[in-house]
Amino acid sequence: MRKSRIWTLGLGLVAAAAIVATASAGNGGHATKRASALARQVTTLKAQNRRLHDRFSPAGIARQLEKTKAALDRYQSVDAAKQAGYAPASPCEATPVDPDQSSYGGGMGVHFVNPALMAPGPLDPAKPPILVYAPLAGGGFQLVAAEYFKPDADQSVKTDGDRPSLFGRAFDGPMLGHAPGMPIHYDLHVWLWKHNPSGLFAPWNPDVVCPS
Repeated sequence: MRKSRIWTLGLGLVAAAAIVATASAGNGGHATKRASALARQVTTLKAQNRRLHDRFSPAGIARQLEKTKAALDRYQSVDAAKQAGYAPASPCEATPVDPDQSSYGGGMGVHFVNPALMAPGPLDPAKPPILVYAPLAGGGFQLVAAEYFKPDADQSVKTDGDRPSLFGRAFDGPMLGHAPGMPIHYDLHVWLWKHNPSGLFAPWNPDVVCPS
């Protein structure tokens, strides 16, 4: 879908440019005005094409992720996160191990929540409402992921007309709250500091293990 939008804009640019060239070859003030209007349209289409490329192309998404990680690297220090308003709000969370002990769905870690960033409003990649830390065997925490959160507008799990997206990825949900008072919501995990074999945006990471 996104590639087709970029492709359509590209075709529009080619067609508009061809019309501008044809109009510019004509005579009279009318042709000049038409060429000027079409030139402005070409400029607008080029700007739209650049924005779509920056937002949805693999290279554009990679730049967004690099920029976001650089902005959040300071929170590799738990103390820095606490000073910025984040506080632990969950135990180390993991999926149950199958009864036959043959598989493990993965873990998330400990969620540090910033209440000021949980309210409805525009999403800012540099201000995730939740930071996820994995406990270290020798004590302390390792920052592993950022989590973005948005309350569902109509509080119904049956509709998703307000589903948000970041980094070219639609949020998971809508889903029920995970704790008392948490609304129906969408969320998105981004594993910026720890490789996730299940995928960069998967909610569970099989490489995260909570202490027993």
